[in-house]
Amino acid sequence: MAYEVATIPGDGIGPEVVDATLPLFESVADSHGVDVEFERFEWGSDRYLDEGAMMPEDALDTLESYDSILLGAVGHPEVPDHLTLHGLLLPIRKSFDQRVCKRPSVLFEGVESPLRGYEGGDVDFVVFRENTEGEYSDVGGREHVGFAHEVAIQTSVFTREGTESILRAAFEEAGEREGHVTSITKSNAQAYSMTFWDDLVEEISTEYPGIEVERLLVDAASMDLIRRPEEFDVIVASNLFGDILTDIGAIVTGSMGLAPSGNIDPSGSYPSMFEPVHGSAPDIVGEGIANPLATVLSASMLFEDLGEEAVAEELWARVESVLADESAPLTPDLGGSAGTEDVVEALSD
Repeated sequence: MAYEVATIPGDGIGPEVVDATLPLFESVADSHGVDVEFERFEWGSDRYLDEGAMMPEDALDTLESYDSILLGAVGHPEVPDHLTLHGLLLPIRKSFDQRVCKRPSVLFEGVESPLRGYEGGDVDFVVFRENTEGEYSDVGGREHVGFAHEVAIQTSVFTREGTESILRAAFEEAGEREGHVTSITKSNAQAYSMTFWDDLVEEISTEYPGIEVERLLVDAASMDLIRRPEEFDVIVASNLFGDILTDIGAIVTGSMGLAPSGNIDPSGSYPSMFEPVHGSAPDIVGEGIANPLATVLSASMLFEDLGEEAVAEELWARVESVLADESAPLTPDLGGSAGTEDVVEALSD
């Protein structure tokens, strides 16, 4: 098969990790008879600073023709985060109906968790985050700006279709894993949106009688991800709660530099988008020490989504092998002193 993947290196360390890893992806794909072409788009904060927009007006029309999208990072210290996100990342997610955000958290062999007593393989869960509505809906506004009676209103939106989609994706995944779903809400304080979510969990769970369902409030879930992370299998949460909990998951399993992410259109009508969770990391830009492993794991998810299981499995296995090898180079976030290129070279051997 032949695929065309739109590549948006983006901001900060994004171009560094994308440039370093693309040859690896092409090589592994080619070894399995898969032809993949990565087309680069120089969209992001530098473009915003030069032209006033993160991407051109026809960007979404351009991206729609591709089989998938690989994103490096978004964020710049000179551009407010709400402008970078609403100028690139969120329009892509919403316009392409990437309503399912899938984020694995795995404590790999050879990686040290900040939690005492955990070793490689002890923690392995995945978060399904609703990705196009909820608390991140662009509904609201500000009025009387600059006056004493200025007001800001931000409205959450939960639709039956959007909520059912993410819940079903989580239950389906649990059926392929350990058969346990943890639903995260704040129903005691949000008596409309979150009880609506709870009702749909109850309704949809009847379609999956073999799946065990646990319900936690988000504050309790945050504590439990620290004190009992090994007990989680599949977590499903709203946009905001999923965003926060996946950062906790990344740190519990060793580093933000190991956290991959997929923004998936479950219907397959539009391209899905894959990105590392670590962000643009402006504090280390240009130092050549950014961890490329989250990008490699994200590419593994990309190929899995395309149906190229062999490529996906090999990329994931190469990361596992390097991390388990005590003599392999590691970047500073994992306690090593190697650079980005050194790690990619080890992955390529």
